[in-house]
Amino acid sequence: KNMGVTTFTHEFTTPIAPSRMFKALIVDSHNLIPKIAPQGIKNIELVEGDGGVGSIKVTNFAEGGHLKFLKHKIDALDTENLVCKYTLIEGDVIFDKIELIVYEVQFLASSDGGCVCKMTSGYHTTGDVELKEDDIKQGKEKAMGLYKVVEEYLLANPNVYV
Repeated sequence: KNMGVTTFTHEFTTPIAPSRMFKALIVDSHNLIPKIAPQGIKNIELVEGDGGVGSIKVTNFAEGGHLKFLKHKIDALDTENLVCKYTLIEGDVIFDKIELIVYEVQFLASSDGGCVCKMTSGYHTTGDVELKEDDIKQGKEKAMGLYKVVEEYLLANPNVYV
């Protein structure tokens, strides 16, 4: 079975320090996200591991959305360089043409004390399926929305995750 990989990169800038974004969005996301975005996410369960490499997290979405759950495996977690790599291994909207999606998120310091968040998504497709930017627009918008919610929370709570 032949697999192709389509890669998309997004960047997001924020006035929040990179270490805080990394802690909030990556390290403690299973606690923070359901608390600050309950309308979208019911809970995030750690079904395997302690949150480190090899751990598996299941995100359960709130009722009424088109997604019920997504299961991710953490492949790499570099707390020094603020890089996380993880793979979407299962979901109820398993796109018939996508085998898995590999993500890499990196938080880089910017000159103003904030950070640039770089997210690379590698879509492993079955056969010779070609993905267009449009195909992933919904997922991208959801991710950006989540980053914004986290940013607002951290701006409003300057003593959290420092």
